[in-house]
Amino acid sequence: MAEDSDQERTEQPTSKRIEKAREQGDVPRSREMATCVMLLIGGSTLWMFTGPLVTSLNRFMVSTMTFEREMAFDPALLFERMSGHFMEVAVACIPIAFLMTLAAVASPLILGGWLFNGSSLEPKFDRLNPMKGIMNLFSLNSLVELGKGILKSVLVGVIAWFAMRSHIDAVLNLSVEPLKVASSHMPNLLWTCFIMMVCALIVIAVIDVPYQLWNYTRKLKMTRQEVKQEHKESDGDPLIKGKIRALQRAAARRRMMSSVPTADVVVTNPTHFAVALKYSEGGMSAPQVVAKGTEAVAANIRKIAAENNVPILEAPPLARALHYHTEIGDEIPESLYTAVAEVLAYVFQLRTYNSNGGVRPDEPSELEVPKELDDPLYKRKAAMAAAQARAGQ
Repeated sequence: MAEDSDQERTEQPTSKRIEKAREQGDVPRSREMATCVMLLIGGSTLWMFTGPLVTSLNRFMVSTMTFEREMAFDPALLFERMSGHFMEVAVACIPIAFLMTLAAVASPLILGGWLFNGSSLEPKFDRLNPMKGIMNLFSLNSLVELGKGILKSVLVGVIAWFAMRSHIDAVLNLSVEPLKVASSHMPNLLWTCFIMMVCALIVIAVIDVPYQLWNYTRKLKMTRQEVKQEHKESDGDPLIKGKIRALQRAAARRRMMSSVPTADVVVTNPTHFAVALKYSEGGMSAPQVVAKGTEAVAANIRKIAAENNVPILEAPPLARALHYHTEIGDEIPESLYTAVAEVLAYVFQLRTYNSNGGVRPDEPSELEVPKELDDPLYKRKAAMAAAQARAGQ
């Protein structure tokens, strides 16, 4: 059952899946909405430029039906006259053609954006498979397109019939009106009928756009296994990432261990914790932690310190406090200055003793370590207390 559920496309497409589909030229489109936009812009353009266009066409028709005697014997003169009126009509059509071209280019931007993909031009021979074509005829998308076609025909036909019926008298009157009067009435009549039929297409577009978005999402849905695989590819294989982190930790540990021989002292628990400290009077404002660790790492720090004659001091509370509240490369907290100063004073006295002899210094036994710093949960408790205090305010 688990394998069956992993193979079912129940998961929403990820942003990466959508972007990949877009790169392949697959975006949601609505032909009905594009058709409505084209018709509305085209009809509005014709309405705005009806006057100049009708005037140019009227002159063109008059010039083609009337000509002087000289034109009958001089074809060049006739051609010159016809060319002039033809250019006048062409100039009148330029704004209409420009706006219609702009509408054709801009209409896809409304849904899915403007996309150019060269892969769409590549030949795909699998489309020549007749069985696949027959299956597409009975697919859900084909049935929806058939339904839209029937609905479109019915709506446009019914509205056109009502539009013509309500304006039948005006249509019949056009035949008895003078040309100039009829040419002014006809655009208004055509515009009214046109708007009524476009409204029917708008209804279809309002239904089609949500369906196209739903169908596009349904088509890109993923199985659980595909989602897991995509996350694995984007975030990296957990096994490989684990190995990389292990290598990084090992490299960091080697760098840390290389700093132990340069330390001034190693403070231990004595077996569970080890912290190596270094202090340079001229270059540091406070002692610095150069290495720390627990268990096996602590044992290795003690071993390297012993091999390089770095003093090792057993001070369990101080070792725990330094381990809990510092990171490698950090300076020690101010609350531990006194305890660490005693440790470093002992180390410097021990160096003097090793060089010049004399009385061996005593190891510091009672170091002043604040009790709260010897608590591994101190930082968490302090943060919770601060949050509660802010909530109380």
